[in-house]
Amino acid sequence: MFGIETRRRMRVIPLIVIVFLCACAPLRAPQGTARMSPVIGEDVLTANDGTLLPLRIWAAEGQTDTVPRAVIVALHGMNDYSNALAMPASVWAKAGITTIAYDQRGFGAGSNPGIWAGGARMRADLRDAIAAAHARWPGVPVFALGESMGGAVLLTALADGAPLPIAGAVLVAPAVWSRADMPVFYRVALFFAAHLTPGLILSNSAARHVVTIMPSDNIEMLRALGRDPLFQKKTRADMLYGLVNLMDAARAAPAHLTRPGPPILLLYGAHDQVIPAKPTKAVIAALGGSATVHRYETGYHMLLRDLGRALPEKDTTDWILAHAPEPAGNKSSP
Repeated sequence: MFGIETRRRMRVIPLIVIVFLCACAPLRAPQGTARMSPVIGEDVLTANDGTLLPLRIWAAEGQTDTVPRAVIVALHGMNDYSNALAMPASVWAKAGITTIAYDQRGFGAGSNPGIWAGGARMRADLRDAIAAAHARWPGVPVFALGESMGGAVLLTALADGAPLPIAGAVLVAPAVWSRADMPVFYRVALFFAAHLTPGLILSNSAARHVVTIMPSDNIEMLRALGRDPLFQKKTRADMLYGLVNLMDAARAAPAHLTRPGPPILLLYGAHDQVIPAKPTKAVIAALGGSATVHRYETGYHMLLRDLGRALPEKDTTDWILAHAPEPAGNKSSP
């Protein structure tokens, strides 16, 4: 039998653990204090809190008065940045579609690189970009596209209660690998890493020695990312924890979509080694008839940068143009 003093000490231990975990809580990127209307500049998106997010624009070609057939607000994936959309955006531009992509908070050339901003703030930035696109190109249909982590941001934004003012949503290999789909060891290890050592750096190169994951069959593109200083090569434990929280929400999002909502196009590759097939197929089943789905037999995770990217690029182009009829008085020159 334990003595009274021993039992008291045992009751105190969980409290000490809780206090210690709270003291080492995952870090979040600070937000701005301004309150303003979001604006798209030539190379920056100013969010409603005044934060400047580096921006790239691929303008539509062949349209009169520089008015595009449609505008795509595009979100990149984990550790990546806006340049991730350069390949497909140049194709869409030839079809009269303007693409804008910004470095999401914590990524690319923005402030606080490597620090997680939180799903709610990332969704708010997406809404800011959509609002700013409507203001810059009034009357032009605006679409949202999210790749991997960006797809999780977009999918959760569609389900957060306030309708997105978009003509359609494109999900490219969305990150929907939730905790429920992971081995228990992964979940436990990640929790303690994020709360006990949130600043622990997880090297992408070190991870590849443990398990070989091919995100794409475009080896030259992958090598270029390895040389790109804006592509993050290391990830904090608490940033990975934040991503998993976002994927949890994305996995559950189809059950909370407002119906009818914007049409959805979902693209994924049969060789995706980053997001397992099981949760992807579960999300597709939950979306039901609200989504048009394309599965690419030779596709990997980075569908829009794979060697076989021409087909998903074309499918995306055709789908967007089908949902964005050319406005009267804006016919292209013969």
